[in-house]
Order: sequence, then C-alpha cells, then structure tokens
Amino acid sequence: MAKTRSQYVCQNCGRTVTSYLGRCPACGEWNTMVEELISTAGPAATSVSASSRSEPRRLSEVEGDPWERWTFPMEEFTRVLGGGVVPGSIVLVGGDPGIGKSTLLLQVTGLMAEFVGPALYVSGEESARQIKMRAERLGITTDNLFLVTETNLDVILQHVDAVKPSVLVVDSIQTTYSDQLQSTAGNVAQVRYCAGAFQGLAKESGIPTFLVGHVTKDGTIAGPRVLEHIVDTVLYLEGDAFQAFRLLRSVKNRFGATSEVGVFEMQGAGMIEVPNPSEAFLAERLVNAPGSAIVVTMEGTRPLLAEVQALATMTPYTNPRRTANGVDPNRLLLLTAVLTRRAGMRLAEQDVFANVIGGLRIDEPAADLAIALAIASSTKDRPLPADMAFVGEIGLSGELRAVSQMGARMNEAAKLGFRQMIVPKTVRPANDPPPTGMKLISVRSIHEAIEAALG
Repeated sequence: MAKTRSQYVCQNCGRTVTSYLGRCPACGEWNTMVEELISTAGPAATSVSASSRSEPRRLSEVEGDPWERWTFPMEEFTRVLGGGVVPGSIVLVGGDPGIGKSTLLLQVTGLMAEFVGPALYVSGEESARQIKMRAERLGITTDNLFLVTETNLDVILQHVDAVKPSVLVVDSIQTTYSDQLQSTAGNVAQVRYCAGAFQGLAKESGIPTFLVGHVTKDGTIAGPRVLEHIVDTVLYLEGDAFQAFRLLRSVKNRFGATSEVGVFEMQGAGMIEVPNPSEAFLAERLVNAPGSAIVVTMEGTRPLLAEVQALATMTPYTNPRRTANGVDPNRLLLLTAVLTRRAGMRLAEQDVFANVIGGLRIDEPAADLAIALAIASSTKDRPLPADMAFVGEIGLSGELRAVSQMGARMNEAAKLGFRQMIVPKTVRPANDPPPTGMKLISVRSIHEAIEAALG
C-alpha cells in the first residue's frame, strides 16, 4: 500500500525540507514554507511504461518542417514569438493583475480560431458568460472558439480530447489542480505537475498551448522557477497602469530571439497594435525643453526612439536624492558620479530625477549618453538641439564606448526626422554609413559630448 508522509515546500523557489522552517534556506524568503502530503508507492507501482512508446530515430527520419509556423493578423504578437506560433510549443504569459493578459490572449485565440482552426479557451477565474461579454466588446464572432470554465486538470484534458482544438489557452496555471496531489491549487507541487501535463500534451499532440501565470509583488511569475524551464517561451506583458501603452516582452524563446518587444495600446476595443512605437512615444514631446534627450535603444531586433527626461534641482538636505523611473537606479548613480568627477558638474548639492516617457524601461548601456546629457541640459538650463539623437555607453573614466547595431539605430532616427546624432568616436562611418541627410558627431568623452551638444 502507498504510504503518506508530509514535507514542507518553499512557495518561492521549490526547496523541500522535512520539517517547518520560518526562512527558506535556499532563497532566504520568510514564511514561504507550506506543508504538503505526498504518497510513496511500492516498487511495482513505480515502473515506467512510457519507455515502450518512445524509440530513437534518425534525424533524417523525423517528419515535419522545423520552420513551420502558424501566422495570423497580429504582427506585433507573432513577431515577439519569432515569426509565428510553433506547433507543439508551450508559451507562458505573465503580467501584473489588470494589465491585459486575458484580453490579449482572448484576441489571439479568436484570431487563431478564425485563421488556423478550432480553439479552446479554458478559464479558471471567469465564467463563460463573463468571457462572452469581453468577446463581444472585442468584436470576436467566430464559431470556432470554444469556452469552458474548469480548473480540474483531468477534466480539461477530457475537453481537449473532445474538441481537438488547434490551440489551447489556460487562464491561469495557478488555478489548475490535479486530483493526483493532495495539495491545493496554486501550490508549488500543483503548478509543477499541471505544467508538466500541459507540456506533454503539447509535445505529443502538436497543440500550441498558452498558459497565463500570475506574478508576485516583485514582478516575477509566481510558482517554482522550474515553471519557466518547462515552457518553450516566456512572455511578460508590461506597462504602467496609468498609461495606455503595453509592452509584450520575450525573456525566453526557444524558437526565436529573446528580448523582442511588441507594443500595444489598451483601448475599449482591446489591445490595438502600434506599428510605429517610436512615433507614439515621441508624440507629446515638448521641443526645446531643457532636460529632454532622445535615445535610440534596441528592443531585441527593433530600434526604438524614446524620450529621456531629467531634472536637477537644488536640495536643502545633506543627502541629495537620486530617483529613477524607467532606468536602473544604480546606473543613474554611476552617471551622476561621472558627471561630477569627469565633467565638473556640482551635482552633490542637487536632487537628480530621471524618467523615460511612455512607461518604457531601458536597461541597455546605450542610453547612458542620453541620460547624462539630459542631466547636463537640466543643470545648465539649456535645451539640447531638437533634431539630435544620442547613442553611447559611458565608462567610469568618462570615455564613450561603441554599441551594437548602429546602422539600424541611425536608420530609425532618420525616418523620424532627426538630422544629427552624437556617437562614440569608435563608430566608423565606413562600416556603418549614416543615412542621407544625417550628420554624425563623433566624440571620445562625456566632456566632448556636452560641448558638442550644448556649445
């Protein structure tokens, strides 16, 4: 007979221990240990019969086109996936509550049901009537979309066998549970078991599966880290709750480039694609305003122009503040130190604030030059040229270092009417020729960049 024993599992990292601990020894989080009851079967019950269903085959004998992808008319979504949905893939979509995950996936499911084949949308958080109301608002009228409200894994698999859909959406993985485990839904063991079952379903049947994942207070997908290792692609839907723009970012993709970004605008009719996000981010830019600089950043393979604003103001306190929104706070501290020591600016007596307009977050070092020049412009209260963009990484010695994909950055800036660009001296026009009508200003240090931009 099967024996039952208890163990304690960390809900943050999945570490298991035999007795309760207030703090997880692996990740260091407090009060994350939850008791689970597990059953151990005898040796006869643990024999694996799956080995009879699999056998090695030569690579040339494997059927199917490795480059086959399913496309549908939502280019921003398909581009983030690498050009389309790969049959048999499993995709995990995460994001803050209310950011638009369910809306986006319902739109995707409706389009795939219309252009690919039958689709099954499984919801564990909403009733079929509520999903119907959202579908009517989004204008989804296809008859190939099937809705079901279910959280039991075995019942969901029975529905898949009955409908035989071309795509499966499960909203969400934290609400799904299996009767094989005694723990509650959302538990580490349940999330791992259900994700593994959906992975096996996707690989055996070729049905692409989308899983919606909740996020924790620090912005990561809830559940064990192994959840992100099980799936093929991990997408995060980001954006400010007070902004209309939403960014769909790929952080893992076995079938395409990572760090790709798709831009959407949340409207009453759902997620609307933004074909030219650079123009949208710069639409409300105030020209000739001190403290405003334009950076050309790369999000995967897409160049984006974003406005970086900085404000330097005198502080009555001993310790000045350094506040960053959309950029790394540690990077802002580094740049203010370089400006103070290498460019002779007296920032020790001023609060410095940096902000990226539109809810965009920039992590690449190519934005260093734009942030530094925005701070210098605000300090001197002199605007930067309206038709000038900036690209470059700043070192601790104040030197400017080259960045990658300069050709794509310059072409994107030229399309939006920018005629000047300050770049590091190491950028050679022979290798990356500027577009017609654009002037490259090559500088070696941050001091030369300030002189070239502000005179």
